[in-house]
Amino acid sequence: MIGIDFVGFLILLIISVIVTAIIHFGLKYYIIPGWGSFLSKVIVGWIGAWLGSPVFGYWFEGLVYKQIYIIPAILGAIAANILVVDICKTLKS
Repeated sequence: MIGIDFVGFLILLIISVIVTAIIHFGLKYYIIPGWGSFLSKVIVGWIGAWLGSPVFGYWFEGLVYKQIYIIPAILGAIAANILVVDICKTLKS
């Protein structure tokens, strides 16, 4: 997973943008409203999606691109975004 190609990077970026948009704009789960907060969570979501397969496992062979398993990547992006927002809310209060 260290040396992914450009298509793998784009897959993780698309997963991160979709998950972050649902969390940020759909569920309104953020600390600061606006595009700056959204973009920072896209970066956090990308890291979570990148770590999703190694952390949650390599499963569901139907949705896989090389070493990127889509379902664990989605779960990783969700988990990373929720974790960062929870930590920031805890430190803010």
